[in-house]
Amino acid sequence: MHDPQDLYAWDPKGLSVVDTALAQESSGLVMLYHFDGYIDAGETGDQIVEALLDTQPHQVVARFDHDRLVDYRARRPLLTFRRDRWAGYEVPALEVHLVQDATGAPFLVLAGPEPDVEWERFAAAVGQIVKRLGVRLAVNFHGIPMGVPHTRPVGITPHGNRTDLVPGHRSPFDEAQVPGSAEALVEYRLAEAGHDVLGVAAHVPHYLARSGYPDAALTALEAITAATGLVLPTIAHNLRTEALRVQEEIERQITEGDEELVGMVSGLEHQYDAVAGALTRPSLVAEPSELPSADEIGRELERFLAERENGEQGG
Repeated sequence: MHDPQDLYAWDPKGLSVVDTALAQESSGLVMLYHFDGYIDAGETGDQIVEALLDTQPHQVVARFDHDRLVDYRARRPLLTFRRDRWAGYEVPALEVHLVQDATGAPFLVLAGPEPDVEWERFAAAVGQIVKRLGVRLAVNFHGIPMGVPHTRPVGITPHGNRTDLVPGHRSPFDEAQVPGSAEALVEYRLAEAGHDVLGVAAHVPHYLARSGYPDAALTALEAITAATGLVLPTIAHNLRTEALRVQEEIERQITEGDEELVGMVSGLEHQYDAVAGALTRPSLVAEPSELPSADEIGRELERFLAERENGEQGG
């Protein structure tokens, strides 16, 4: 493997600010990370990253070489044509930011397009950054499509070696093989190297997986803040307001929709309530058949990815 450090460059000013912050945060910094371009049902991770970088003070600490990592023919960057010439270019940006929460506490955000190539080298580079910046906990987040109704609370599946930071949640399956991602590989390699890592996967109703679903982003954000101690009330308030608006729109569309859709939601509600009721009775254990199997989850994931790919090709 070539030197992973060749994949990124430090911003001297940003690095200096991080070193100052580390002098005040002896326990180390939290790093949140999410990469655009993979499964992320309901745009869960994208909504959180966008809110963080739009509302909180931040500055760049390190930049990855997007020319090395992004396949432009697979995900073509947008150029703006104005009258008779090219007037703008949206450069892909895969960067580490130093961000402040509402109390001024510093933390890191690594975000941008998912690398298309050199995943192992990229994961090693992230490992170097984690070590250099004194990261005490790395947290990733995204949405996954599930057979659940929008009328019930959003569930989450915590993963990584610090799932103890998100108590009260369990995985819906024991083992499953799903298509890989750079985000997952980073988690795997960081944990393998002995770093603390937490992943938060929010359960998004499969029939809403390709639309923005603020309820999932809000639930994931609440899990992140509870696990890390970060204080982000403005983002939570904005997501809560948007979630109410989206729920009203979903209800309107379902009310005006066909009977098949209404029947599907009703069936999911009965299934959800049956499982939830069984899990709250200590003398009873939910039958495996009541929960989605690993194969069902895998098929739902593959269907979502296929629909996303077809939509992008059609666009």
